[in-house]
Amino acid sequence: MPAPTRLLAAAVTAAACLGAQAVPAFAATGSQNEVSRGVTIPAFYNPPAELPDANGALIRSEPLPLALSLPTLHGPLPGTATRIMYRTTDANGSPAAVTGAYIEPAAKWRGDGPRPLVALAPGTMGQGDQCAASLGLEHPLRLNGQTVSVGYEDLAIYRLLAKGVAVVVTDYIGLGATDRLHTYVNRLDEAHAVLDAVRAARALEGATVTSGSRVGLFGYSQGGGATAAAAELQPTYAPDITLSGTYAGAPPADLTETTKGIDGTDLAGALGWSLNGFLQSDPELRPIADAHLSDKGRAALKDLSTMCVGDTILAYNSTRSSSWTSDGKTLAEIIQAEPKLRAFLAEQRIGTMKPASPVRVATGVSDNLVPHGQARQLAVDWCGRGAQVTYKPVRLPDVGRALLNHFAPLLTDQGSAVTWLTDRLSGEPAGSDCAALPTQP
Repeated sequence: MPAPTRLLAAAVTAAACLGAQAVPAFAATGSQNEVSRGVTIPAFYNPPAELPDANGALIRSEPLPLALSLPTLHGPLPGTATRIMYRTTDANGSPAAVTGAYIEPAAKWRGDGPRPLVALAPGTMGQGDQCAASLGLEHPLRLNGQTVSVGYEDLAIYRLLAKGVAVVVTDYIGLGATDRLHTYVNRLDEAHAVLDAVRAARALEGATVTSGSRVGLFGYSQGGGATAAAAELQPTYAPDITLSGTYAGAPPADLTETTKGIDGTDLAGALGWSLNGFLQSDPELRPIADAHLSDKGRAALKDLSTMCVGDTILAYNSTRSSSWTSDGKTLAEIIQAEPKLRAFLAEQRIGTMKPASPVRVATGVSDNLVPHGQARQLAVDWCGRGAQVTYKPVRLPDVGRALLNHFAPLLTDQGSAVTWLTDRLSGEPAGSDCAALPTQP
């Protein structure tokens, strides 16, 4: 079995106990259903022409059938799910519609205070609308010959539900919602979508969470970057939300370093998702792309815009970005040579502001996909700004494949991350590892 197939098989096996799915990125607003890679996106995901004025305002909602659910005398386990669409603001200050899901747990909350809420920011799902995490709750595994999608975040969601914690999941701007392309790893877009998901959950009829419920954020990889950015921005963007704690696992805090790490690895296609998102967020970068991309590179970006993680592992495994450029330069070399691109990525840097609430940063010491060093630096930066930081280096051996080095800490540390966050939601004070951080790998 070739390496890409083995890697994909490992991911599918890990998620098969949960359940997954796939679709395009450039659909227009309207009633016609989008079809991407053989998957029809429900009309629910088509945003209306007019959006509400307030961030976090609900646009629409409907029942969401969970693929993995057991009926009981007291209702379904692990809970009752609702598909949601809500308003947020993108990095350019424009209104945007975001989809997601709220799950009311069947389990009782046994901690202190009212039932708490966790906003879960998914890890990398892809750029096709079929990859959205809310669709992954309904179709945890989809293999249709055109796309491979695995709802691997279902595991973390169900673990939180089992603790009696309500969960709201964001699909991010442009992932799921069919009116625009997903702006992959855009710091502001993702942070806003996470924080406004909390507001939307509080406004949902029938939800037991209230303005008095403690709130936590949970994310790994792309999700770790999203929750880290949200924790920084909460005091200014969402002062009405008081955070009890934020878990940021393997956060891509420095996209320049992460670009170097991803190039040529199992998930090299994520570079295409990043470029697609950058060009949508800042059209002034288009001349730079036009000057460097070859026809092969342009075709790859278009192809990747409708792919999920499984698709890109199979199609672009170990691809070098230099194969997409007309001059043979890597993306890292182009970034170094282009001041506008360097400035754009500098604006995406996480760690320049102090979170007002406890944060837990976890990173695998052997992670060379979302490089360990830049994730550790986020903890250093936050400590330097006086934040309350719990730092967790996940010590696992280098197994020789970047994707596995990145994926293994997600599984081995997830239970500890859930426990740390639920302790914060119970009102237990958090410690700080800042004094010991210099001695940690």
